[in-house]
Amino acid sequence: MKIQNTQPSQNTRILSVGAYRPSRVVPNSEIVDAIESTDEWIQQRTGIKTRHFAGEDESLIDMAFAASKIAIARAGLTSEDIDTVIFSTITYPFQAPSAATELITRLGNTKAAAFDINAACAGFSYGVGIASDLVRNHTSKYVLVIGGEKLSDFTSPTDRATAFIFADGAGAVVIGPSDEVGISATTWGADADNRDAIMMTPSWLDFKKGATVDKIGWPDISQEGQRVFRWAVYEVAQVGKKAIASAGIKPSDLAAFIPHQANERIIDSLAKSMELPDGIVIARDIQTTGNTSAASIPLAMDRVLAENPQLSGKLALLIGFGAGLVFSSQVVVLP
Repeated sequence: MKIQNTQPSQNTRILSVGAYRPSRVVPNSEIVDAIESTDEWIQQRTGIKTRHFAGEDESLIDMAFAASKIAIARAGLTSEDIDTVIFSTITYPFQAPSAATELITRLGNTKAAAFDINAACAGFSYGVGIASDLVRNHTSKYVLVIGGEKLSDFTSPTDRATAFIFADGAGAVVIGPSDEVGISATTWGADADNRDAIMMTPSWLDFKKGATVDKIGWPDISQEGQRVFRWAVYEVAQVGKKAIASAGIKPSDLAAFIPHQANERIIDSLAKSMELPDGIVIARDIQTTGNTSAASIPLAMDRVLAENPQLSGKLALLIGFGAGLVFSSQVVVLP
């Protein structure tokens, strides 16, 4: 006797998106003195004007819950309809259990399948790919994918390479069955030879061995900015090209480009390298939201649709890339 596939595969799509940004808006003027920089320098280097920081009593789960409730409601569903939750984050402050299981408890759906992804800034796109495959193969019917970060907990305010970049927020989408193809195959991978270009140091094990924060510092995220920039500009564009080809479309078929919001110069370089068409809507949430790692693509998607509602139902290219160095990309029909 052989195992049989009793149901044919089905098409999938993003049904809805939800976003949450903390109320505290932090302009560059609050950042520059500690890193001996200027507002002009930050904007020229990254495009960032402001970012959002969560309050001390506002947790990663608080933000994810808010974004998730919006996405679920916009999909015309209830929390009980969600049978799988995928949470992409690098800033949940517990090794175990997962952020996803805390979130389903908050949602009141404690029996859903739930797990986390640690793929940093590519994590949301990783999650979309996994969720689409789960729905396509009938393992799940409705999957909630969250990208959420409270990076202010793990960023040194005096680090000249990161203090002005990272921010807080959460975005979520619901993925479910569709009459037509709404999510292409995912193009993903890693360049782990360069994984030390973005690191969180020191290790938690250093504290177990007796070190203290006063002695070795808090585990904050550090990065080699120029090294990451070069990798993103020259390598990630090829990932996007492969994703477009895999979807069986041409760049001219795209209506929107929604990349990870790492740096506006990287975004512009990617669009140019991939020869995206004139008039395509390019997400620039980086300007007022900063780099929110796993949350950046769904936050940018939500803003793009809010500002351009005519894009609903049109094609968009998603690209995530970050610590690892990992990358992921797919073409989607916008909700």
